[in-house]
Amino acid sequence: MSNTAALQVFTTQVRRDILRMVHRVNSGHPGGSLGCAEFFVVLYQSILKQKLPFQMDGEGEDLFFLSNGHISPVFYSVLARSGYFPVEELNTFRHLNSRLQGHPTTHEGLPGVRIASGSLGQGLSVAIGAALAKKLNGDKHLVYSLHGDGELQEGQNWEALMYASGKKVDNLIATIDYNGQQIDGSTDDVLPMGDLKAKLSAFGWEVVDILKGNDVEAILSGMSEAKSKTGKGKPVAVMLHTVMGNGVDFMMHTHAWHGKAPNDDQLAIGLSQNEVTLGDY
Repeated sequence: MSNTAALQVFTTQVRRDILRMVHRVNSGHPGGSLGCAEFFVVLYQSILKQKLPFQMDGEGEDLFFLSNGHISPVFYSVLARSGYFPVEELNTFRHLNSRLQGHPTTHEGLPGVRIASGSLGQGLSVAIGAALAKKLNGDKHLVYSLHGDGELQEGQNWEALMYASGKKVDNLIATIDYNGQQIDGSTDDVLPMGDLKAKLSAFGWEVVDILKGNDVEAILSGMSEAKSKTGKGKPVAVMLHTVMGNGVDFMMHTHAWHGKAPNDDQLAIGLSQNEVTLGDY
């Protein structure tokens, strides 16, 4: 099996995990999680240079910060299947006293999670701080982050974007899940962002477009391009054009599944559309 094929099989299993986790507790956010499944798999299986067992300080390794923390199902699935904690622990998603809360938290010490990200708009500021710390420590590894496009309606992001370019934080790659959907509808209906690529460029960032954000090969190529632009005086932004709910036909291209769990029949349909599996938990 080629590397690309193996990554696709991994992604299909992650989609199964997402559906089953959210269905089991009738709670969670499947839409954005499904849309970012390919990205997380490529990131953790091919891009990030990380060390296990997990160490919170992250010295001598790449760091990743999830800002749009509501897509925790995809984050947990990929962490578990990448060896950060037992896959069987996915059964505890959103249970009382579980380490796998609906939005990632740090107080229970879940390996792979470095910040609590229930409140939107804060992750970029944290990622910039971590990137500056690496520069101060002489650590050549990179900092990666992920943000929702609707999340960019939060003003703190724009202060952070301005700061990162002004301070030449060029060891940072911030990816935007550019699916055009948020909890109340399309981003254009809720609060249009206009030409986001032009705005990011005007704020002094290098911008990479991944037009096929649910294609493993496109993500591999695009993230490689983004990495090649680091260390040259500018932070790097990746616009990842994804489809919300990707891989489950009735969840795609709509905000309706932002925070809605599938019922029994819908779960069965979703799983039937994702039959390649590494083994359910």
